[in-house]
Order: sequence, then C-alpha cells, then structure tokens
Amino acid sequence: MDHEAVGRKVSSATPNVYKGKKDAQDAHEAIRPSDVSRTPESIARYLTEEQLKLYRLIWQRFVASQMLPAIFDVTTAKIAAVSSKTGKTYDFRVSGSVLRFDGFLKVYEVAEEKDDDDESSNKLPDLDNVKALALEKLLDEQHFTSPPPRFNEASLVKVLEERGVGRPSTYASIISTIQDREYVSKISGRFYPTEIGWWCCDLLVKNFPYIFDIAYTAKLEEELDDIEEGKEKWTALLNGFYDHFEEELKDAGSKNGKH
Repeated sequence: MDHEAVGRKVSSATPNVYKGKKDAQDAHEAIRPSDVSRTPESIARYLTEEQLKLYRLIWQRFVASQMLPAIFDVTTAKIAAVSSKTGKTYDFRVSGSVLRFDGFLKVYEVAEEKDDDDESSNKLPDLDNVKALALEKLLDEQHFTSPPPRFNEASLVKVLEERGVGRPSTYASIISTIQDREYVSKISGRFYPTEIGWWCCDLLVKNFPYIFDIAYTAKLEEELDDIEEGKEKWTALLNGFYDHFEEELKDAGSKNGKH
C-alpha cells in the first residue's frame, strides 16, 4: 500500500482533536506510534508475529483517527413487482448503504457485529438511474422475530461502557471472573449463563438492590472523583455505603431464616 498517496487523499487538513468521555481513563488510551512513518511493513522484520499484529492495530487506529470520516449514502429501494398472472402489485423494500468516500476505512476497516435482521448493515449496489429490475429468482420463505444475540466479549464490553460499569482497565478481569467462577459458559464465542450464574444473580439482585443497581458503579466512580477533587470526604462515602449494606445484609439474613 502506498501510504503516502493514501494520506494525501484522505488526511485531514488540520489535526483531529477528540474530547475524552467523562468516564474515560486517558492513560489507557495514550498508546501511540513514536513515529508515524514507521509503518507496520517497514518494521515487520524486527517483530514477532504477535508483536506485529499488536503494532499494526495501534498504528492503524492512530492513523485512522487523523483521517477524514468515511461517507455513506443511506439508500432505501422500493420495488413494485407486478404479477404477470394476476396483475397484482407486490411492494418490496430494502435498505442499505453505498460507500461514496472511504476516508479512514482506507487504513482501518472497522468490523462491527451486526444483527442478521439489521438492514442498515447491507451494502447495496449503486442504483443510480436504475428504472427497472429483472426477476432472477423468487424465494418463498417465512421469517420469525428472533431474540437479541447473546453477548460475546465485544458486545459485553460495549454494554459495560454504555452503562458506566467498570473501566477499560477492568473489562478483561470482569470477563475472566465470570468465566473462572463458572457464572457463564462460552460456547461458539458467546456467553451462556450457568445454573450457578442464574442463582447468584437472582439472589444478589433480590437481596442487595442498592449495591447491584446497574447505575451503582457509575455513581461510585463519580463519588470517588469528588473525593479526589476534595469535594467529598472518603469517610462519608464509606459510611454511606456501609449503612445501606448493613441494612440489606440484615434483610437478606431475615429472608433466608438467619438472624
């Protein structure tokens, strides 16, 4: 790949500057190539296979962050099919996207998991000036609504980020812990809850609603930030936590016949 030629076409005229998210731990996102001219290909002979894969990922993501966005035309095609036998018109619709300008995708192709029923994930051919379509094949199929796919590592991390649960430095340990303690089983890359996982989840959420509130971790992080900035005393935070925990612990003991 001629990286210099690609850069002239899709690079931004001025450096791209991104505002960090409120819960971002910037130290974990500060890994950058020391010299962008050191392409993966130019230093491959000095690296092991694993090191090269890691460096390629770092280099590509950094370079892509300084390139222009990709441009897609979101397209919806409505097709009116007239039956030659009955004269009845059947309406079909398909949605998708057409890549108009590749931008950063020239260097870094983002692989995002899409649901099978997500029409926007389809890449349609260029339909400009197309007036009529010829029927090649008619498939008589019946489709049923499918439940959301089970979590894999990537989709689980995405939800953790959205809910403010954990931080980038803890995602790997979270995924390891739920497997090591056999709360979930990993089958074909997806997580399935085990019986002990179901029981633990039901028991803990029922008896400790304050601690296992899905927003608790995000709230705790904010309170820890306030302590760091001197806005709150750490003793007040611990007392507030323990008051809730002690009360819920007593209630849990009573519900299970223990006093």
